[in-house]
Amino acid sequence: MKVSGFTYMRNSFLYGYPVIESIKSALPLCDEFIAVVGKSTDGTREAIEAIGSPKIKIIDTEWDPQLTQGGKIFAQQANIGLKAIAADSDWALHIQSDEVLHEEDIAEIKKAMEDNLHNKKVEGFLLNYIHFIGDYKHYGPSRKWHSKEIRVLRNDPSYFSYNDSQGFRSYTSEEGYKTGEKGRKLGVKQLKARIFHYSYCRNPYQLSGRGKKFQSYYDASKASEKDFEEQAEAFDFHTVIDVVKPFTGTHPATMQDCIARQDWKFTYDPSKGKFKNPRHRFLHAIENITGWRIGEYKNYKLVK
Repeated sequence: MKVSGFTYMRNSFLYGYPVIESIKSALPLCDEFIAVVGKSTDGTREAIEAIGSPKIKIIDTEWDPQLTQGGKIFAQQANIGLKAIAADSDWALHIQSDEVLHEEDIAEIKKAMEDNLHNKKVEGFLLNYIHFIGDYKHYGPSRKWHSKEIRVLRNDPSYFSYNDSQGFRSYTSEEGYKTGEKGRKLGVKQLKARIFHYSYCRNPYQLSGRGKKFQSYYDASKASEKDFEEQAEAFDFHTVIDVVKPFTGTHPATMQDCIARQDWKFTYDPSKGKFKNPRHRFLHAIENITGWRIGEYKNYKLVK
């Protein structure tokens, strides 16, 4: 069995993404790892090279500012990595630069790939998300954040990144994908393995600067020539919080130095937590009681 990992990034240090920790967490599962590096000014590429792993292959890219509708630039970059993996690889592992695997989950993921290698009904695997909000001690369990997504998929030429690189679908052809074909949802199995997601667990001043640039990848009217702009005010984490809970588990080993370097303080104020949608408040209450997330969007089909 052969496994290829792939990711994409651009100026990850500028925005505070744990890209090196992310890559290192995935390497034990992979025979090769494709890093699609957009032109950066902050040493991102050099740091990936400095990991020193012979598994890592770097592809240099230029991000097209025209791909600003619905985050298409992210899917484009993900597809560059997906289509560059070795032809003889059986599985592809996708991880984004703010996502990290826990070493305790590596064995389960590997076994799932081995056990289902010849079961073509299984096209991929779902991993569970833990979304850290504010700091490394709090996570957001509400339906504002997707609870699971495809992060392992077969090496199949019909598979492409869907929408803004959240998941993957199968298409009749590359031309069909490019011209807006809806695609077919993949049949996947659910694993217990986790993705530790740190997008909103970063220095709040970096988040303020990142926010303006990030929006430009979705809305052409907000396009900016600057990669990063210093902000006078720190990002208010409560603007993205419905509710947070204390995290009592362990973080991935690759994140320990990053956690030790935390240079900001987050204090959760429950009075500022807001369910802007009353329906979401009601559904969250039901989920707390039953464990069932009613009506959650699923970009996949579960198979037994």
